[in-house]
Amino acid sequence: MSSPRSRRRRRRSSAAPLEDEDLLSEILLRFPPLPSSLPRAFLVCERWRGILSDARFLRRFLEHHRRNPPLLGCFVQGISFVRFEPTLEAPNRVPQARFSLPIDAAYTYVILGCRHGLMLIFLWRRNQLLVWDPLTDDWHHLDVPPGFDKEETRISGAVLRSAGVVHHFQVVLVGNSGIQPTQAVASVYSSETGVWSNLVSTPLPADDPDVLTEVYHDMCSVMVGNSLYWLLIGNSFGILEFNLDTQSLTVIHVPVDIVDNCSFTVMRSEGGGLGFVFLSDYCVQLWERKTDCDRVTSWVLGRTVALDKLLSMNPEEGSQSPRILGFAEDNNVVLLWTFIGVFQVQFETLQFKKLLEPYRFYRWFNYYPFEAVYTADAGIM
Repeated sequence: MSSPRSRRRRRRSSAAPLEDEDLLSEILLRFPPLPSSLPRAFLVCERWRGILSDARFLRRFLEHHRRNPPLLGCFVQGISFVRFEPTLEAPNRVPQARFSLPIDAAYTYVILGCRHGLMLIFLWRRNQLLVWDPLTDDWHHLDVPPGFDKEETRISGAVLRSAGVVHHFQVVLVGNSGIQPTQAVASVYSSETGVWSNLVSTPLPADDPDVLTEVYHDMCSVMVGNSLYWLLIGNSFGILEFNLDTQSLTVIHVPVDIVDNCSFTVMRSEGGGLGFVFLSDYCVQLWERKTDCDRVTSWVLGRTVALDKLLSMNPEEGSQSPRILGFAEDNNVVLLWTFIGVFQVQFETLQFKKLLEPYRFYRWFNYYPFEAVYTADAGIM
């Protein structure tokens, strides 16, 4: 039987971790990256508030969770508006009015996508790009470099933050060449250097000289590993890959024949590589890009899912088939419009969650998943 003295020693040692400033900081660093986590911790005591108010801790918290941020919601672009639709439940639900697009309605603009808490917007009439941080409301204007065809086709692009560098970003711009439209070109902007890289190019499929192949603008880029991917449509269907390490462009064929009344997107496969999801009516096919022992790369069908069975839908009740809206890459979920609502689906685990009500006109809107670590209303930024 232990003595009172040994019991007091154990009580002191169990309390020691919370008394150690460095260890307490490490514990707080590992709190879930949900909007309510730090505000609740901020209310515990003055000592915790001191740690959470430190800008260095906040930078570490953002960097620690940069690869597993929650899906805060989606920016939904209709005919004449863009609004934020929150997707989390209380107390983590971000108010709809929290994020307001910093663009005058007189400008013609195209949202090119969101990543790492940033949004990339093309201001068409000004021939500029806008990089916007909805959390801090900071923005940067960039002039589009020469060499892109902006008359016959539309440019596209992606924004990202480099690992370990919270306050700097890169923009990868892709599109058809202004000199030879049957070629894709790309250039990279770094906020650290403030300059664009030289153009790199690759031929695009050109079976029909009267129809150009170009980036599909209703679907944003997807980042898998250290490569960015865009879907190609027009002359033929394909996937445009930009490798950030080698600064090179490659065209990859899609694994299926694209037919009417279907939708598709690039995604991350179960093995962590390049995947492709194809939806035809209510049948979902999940493909994976694999390399065999002879270093030959090919598409392999991994799984087929009956969407109506998964979501308990009766297809006879809906007049419109489901449609893929996009892919939230950090959460590895596909966004789907159905006549019973908008869902996020994790096809590896077959888990799903209803995000929005079944507004029929939402089917043709553009959706931009916004994944970020949100602490702006915690009183600590």
